[in-house]
Amino acid sequence: MSDFTFPKEAYLKRINFDGELSTNFRCLKAIHHAQHTSIPFENFDICLGRNILLDPESLVQKLVRNKRGGYCLELNGLLLLALKAFGFEARPLLGRVHITGKPTGRSHQVCLVTIEGKRWLLDLGFGAESPPVPIPLVFNEPIIHENHTYRLIDNEIFGYMLQHKQGEEWRNLYSFDLSFVCPGDIEYGNYYTSTNPNSIFVSARVAALPVKNGMITLFNNNLKKVIHGKEEVILLKNDQSYFSMIAQAFGININAQFEDLKPLLKVR
Repeated sequence: MSDFTFPKEAYLKRINFDGELSTNFRCLKAIHHAQHTSIPFENFDICLGRNILLDPESLVQKLVRNKRGGYCLELNGLLLLALKAFGFEARPLLGRVHITGKPTGRSHQVCLVTIEGKRWLLDLGFGAESPPVPIPLVFNEPIIHENHTYRLIDNEIFGYMLQHKQGEEWRNLYSFDLSFVCPGDIEYGNYYTSTNPNSIFVSARVAALPVKNGMITLFNNNLKKVIHGKEEVILLKNDQSYFSMIAQAFGININAQFEDLKPLLKVR
């Protein structure tokens, strides 16, 4: 949209950011952290049969003004708009998800930011395993943040592979390369991810939000809170209280009735 102007103040208020704005790494890390801990990962519009719109005005309306969350194409789409508005050199990349062992198509959107010649990967849209800090584009350099360790390795076929350490094992999350991404590429990924029955976002209800000393996640009716290493699992009821519990856990109010949710599907 040629007449679109990113609402900087509204965005900063939405992510509870009150720091000093600059185009250095310290500010990049602060903005990344602020959005990560303020806007949840969630797919309820897909579960309600609603279209996922990625134009700038729609992203701002949903995630900023309506105080909802979203999935990778929305969360990282909003982050990209914000970073560009604040003067950062940033562009989108698309990746293939590898967590099942079978790579998907290029449907996972992330952000590439360059500061004084150094490149950083930013991703707020991978649920509970989203990197909590920007990851430098350097191979085999573990990045440790609190109880999480990530690294990038060189994959002969797929390019960069992001891994998350679990115990003594490294788990492949997703791969990506640095090729140019145009709006049409993102539209293709968005359509498949939000409509295909084999997509986890179509077949299940998911959400995640980092909180102080822990993480809150949702998978269908299981709401899990892990705080200070202690796990609590709450089984949500199949009635309107479901949305009330979602509002309490993730700070989002969904304008719908429980009966509006599509039946859960089994991924083939």
